[in-house]
Amino acid sequence: MGLVEPTDRTVMSLDHPSTKPHDRLSEALSADLAEVNALIRTRMSSEHAPRIPEVTAHLIEAGGKRLRPMLTLASARMMGYAGDDHIKLAATVEFIHTATLLHDDVVDESEARRGRPTANLLWDNQSSVLVGDYLFARSFQLMVETGSLRVLDILSNAAATIAEGEVLQLTVARNLETSEATYLKVVRGKTAALFSAAMEVGGEIAGATPDESKALWTYGDALGVAFQIVDDLLDYGGVGTVMGKNTGDDFRERKMSLPLIKALANADAKERDFWTRVIQNGDQRDGDLEHAQSLMRMHGALEDTRSEAVAWTEKARLALAQLPDHTLRHMLDDLADYVVARTL
Repeated sequence: MGLVEPTDRTVMSLDHPSTKPHDRLSEALSADLAEVNALIRTRMSSEHAPRIPEVTAHLIEAGGKRLRPMLTLASARMMGYAGDDHIKLAATVEFIHTATLLHDDVVDESEARRGRPTANLLWDNQSSVLVGDYLFARSFQLMVETGSLRVLDILSNAAATIAEGEVLQLTVARNLETSEATYLKVVRGKTAALFSAAMEVGGEIAGATPDESKALWTYGDALGVAFQIVDDLLDYGGVGTVMGKNTGDDFRERKMSLPLIKALANADAKERDFWTRVIQNGDQRDGDLEHAQSLMRMHGALEDTRSEAVAWTEKARLALAQLPDHTLRHMLDDLADYVVARTL
């Protein structure tokens, strides 16, 4: 078990320009990730309720990048950890993430995720909610097994913050008066909280200093914010792109994302009437999504949203620069750049 020490040949492979940063990270952490995946499969089993592993496997085996657990593994290894508790913590992070996705799809009444039908569509809302609860319980069992109260504190606080962010998002849904400050609170809760906790717990078990722990947390927080901003931007087609087949979910679900908030800030009376009809009242017609995108481009909302994401990735990279030099640190630095590069 452990970080693969790259030979000259693997360095060439990992540094190949066509290889994405998260793929390079996955390859470097492949041994640890294999153990995480094995542990996930073991702990998502249930002797008495076979639906639990059925529902869980549908989402966990759907081809996700395992980005959040990789942050925990990378953080621990980067800070010199040589034990095996990082495997349990990475699995914990993935269980928390999966539980939130199960709950989110019920709340959002989603029918597809990662190109596949959602669990609530294939089974039912009750199964999705209850299996999500089961995974939360499993995550707490795993984190307790590390024997660290600080780890328990970090991850339990993250779980509470995620729930708080989801509830805040629900309360401001379809509210055209939602501010950028409120949007940021939602994002730091529902998305960035797990990124920052994933980084921080890796450093915690590795004996990171308070300053190093702060830098790890800051990197995760800023990366998570940038990640969500970019997701919101891509939902309206990104910058300099055309509408894609997966574009428009936020529009159809009438979410108050950053591109929409920025477009509203510059809207005239006629444009505001349009936004009121499609977002507040839910009266959406053919061509409305394309018109929404054109308004965002006209007011520079998409470019401004990308600039916000760039600023957060710079914050992430500055925090990372405070940590010891390590191959994994450079990969995490590349990962921050790649988050924004997806928008072009």
